[in-house]
Amino acid sequence: MPEAPKNSPKANNFIVAEENKKTLHFIEEVTTKADEVQKRVLAEILSRNANVEYLKRYGDLNGNTDRETFKKVMPVITYEDIQHDINRIASGDKSPIFCSQPVSEFLTSSGTSGGERKLMPTTEEELGRRSLLYSLLMPVMSHFVPDLETGKGMYFLFVKSESKTPGGLLARPVLTSYYKSPHFKNRRPDPYTNYTSPNETILCPDSYQSMYSQMLCGLSQNAQVLRVGAVFASGFIRAIRFLEKHWSLLCSDIRSGIINTELITDSSVREAVMKILKPDPDLADFIEAECSKKSWQGIITRLWPNTKYVDVIVTGTMSQYIPTLDYYSNGLPLVCTMYASSECYFGVNLNPLSKPEDVAYTLIPTMCYFEFLPIHRNNGVMDSISAPKSLNEKEQQTLVDLVDVKIGQEYELVVTTYAGLYRYRVGDVLRVAGFKNNAPQFNFICRKNVVLSIDSDKTDEVELQNATKNAVSHLMPFDAHVTEYTSYADTTTIPGHYVLFWEISVNGSTPVHPSVFEDCCLTIEESLNSVYRQGRASDKSIGPLEIRIVEVGTFDKLMDYAISLGASINQYKTPRCVKFAPIIELLNSRVMSKYFSPKCPKWTPGHKQWNNMN
Repeated sequence: MPEAPKNSPKANNFIVAEENKKTLHFIEEVTTKADEVQKRVLAEILSRNANVEYLKRYGDLNGNTDRETFKKVMPVITYEDIQHDINRIASGDKSPIFCSQPVSEFLTSSGTSGGERKLMPTTEEELGRRSLLYSLLMPVMSHFVPDLETGKGMYFLFVKSESKTPGGLLARPVLTSYYKSPHFKNRRPDPYTNYTSPNETILCPDSYQSMYSQMLCGLSQNAQVLRVGAVFASGFIRAIRFLEKHWSLLCSDIRSGIINTELITDSSVREAVMKILKPDPDLADFIEAECSKKSWQGIITRLWPNTKYVDVIVTGTMSQYIPTLDYYSNGLPLVCTMYASSECYFGVNLNPLSKPEDVAYTLIPTMCYFEFLPIHRNNGVMDSISAPKSLNEKEQQTLVDLVDVKIGQEYELVVTTYAGLYRYRVGDVLRVAGFKNNAPQFNFICRKNVVLSIDSDKTDEVELQNATKNAVSHLMPFDAHVTEYTSYADTTTIPGHYVLFWEISVNGSTPVHPSVFEDCCLTIEESLNSVYRQGRASDKSIGPLEIRIVEVGTFDKLMDYAISLGASINQYKTPRCVKFAPIIELLNSRVMSKYFSPKCPKWTPGHKQWNNMN
């Protein structure tokens, strides 16, 4: 992920090195004094917000800011526990409910509640805190990869749609908020924030024009590119697939030095690109020759020969894209630089050249107050994670402080933030990999309860079950029903898509027409959350959902296979999502027919209830 600028003018190499030293010293200091810093952070949060409504509900605090009183008095919560208060703010209530500072906007999470994006209230001050974490990234990276300040970064960055709450506050993803902020738009010249994409191409709301113009600028400056990336691995792969489809048009623009005005209608984008684009027939011929070759293996190092690494998130569900990235990049290092969410930014990777499976994020103690809920795995063929939905008083006391976590133990992350979340369960499952001084380093394991994900979408088992239940109603007129099902995220296609394996029983005499199964696909998509539907309908980051009908007895074979691997026949339950390659192969070997959703599901910006109010 690209970094925020430091507040320093363009400097020579000596000054850059000195700034890097200061940054690395800061990391050393806060990780050494991790517990002391955490005490101070909690005291700051509680003292500045002492008079807010939410804290006053738990009057036993009585102005105390110590950890013991805080943990005794304040409950551990989920989004649903505070959703009513968040809706009050969204509707226009300006009283200090969570935070003494005014809410500046809502950050929309990729996690959902009731099918809609979660809304995280934030403040102007939080932009500065997020920028601070960004500013740590390149000094760390430069410690491992020298001379990055001598070239440019080619990052494919995009804004997403935003909406307004009934009370007039903006609601948008955290990165859209950052890219549209003065921290990004008005950044001072800095060797580490020298990107091939002009701001106008990043801020263009039309995803096609944004992608085309960013790719055009990246190709035009190919010799200067030292690092490439996007936020998620899936986004970078979509950019390469875009190049596969449009390289001929892009070469034409590079050859002539004039951007295609029929494709790029945004005048600000055209003007920004034309400041970079110059006629270069030789470069156009070179790109054309490379893109015309049958194999695209190593296309990144072929077109951008000075690239040193690919900067994308490949932890969690994004790990499914690692083989594709390795193919396109000829095995360049895949670098995950930071760990963040809409709720808060958390930490950085201090060993950025580690293998994806070894990536460990060091939590920066100044970002928020951290706690950790121990969780346990129920071991079977499919590992599942056990963490109670709500905690009793005794369980709330089991949360562990930042410096007290144990190596090898898995925890759910719980945070108290400056913007007004108190003992909030983020839902991320982390495993302690080691320590940097006294600050723990965590492997990101997964998002709790998520079974399917292609891009930023997160679909859990309950949601998938309800969507399937809605879809099977189309089979009722044929006296047919689904006897068993499972699913997986197929990333062999670009974009990736959800696949459901259905075993059906047909008792009626009329065969089920293919269009009925297509309707089932669409109904499932219409039943999924707004993040999924936005990915399908607006961002085009997810492909059409697919149903594969398997032979009768397939799920018996699946159970037999699981038992052969050691599962208990008494405790076996059909997994609602599969990732184990031999199981996917077994299912695919018994597919009789395949059906795809015939069109995109409906999606509109904003929350459903807001749209109903208009």
